[in-house]
Amino acid sequence: MLGWALAFFIIAIIAAIFGFGGVAAGAASIAKILFFVFVVLFVLSLLAGLFRGGSTTVKL
Repeated sequence: MLGWALAFFIIAIIAAIFGFGGVAAGAASIAKILFFVFVVLFVLSLLAGLFRGGSTTVKL
């Protein structure tokens, strides 16, 4: 999901350089929404891992 946010951010930057205001604004708003969704999911998974008390060792 972070990859989608990054892709829309790059599209927004390119569109802003060429002067396409509507496209840049749309891509930037989508990137912002996806970024915040990613942050919320990250925090929820972090809290779930802390409360579940899983093992702290990494098995390779």
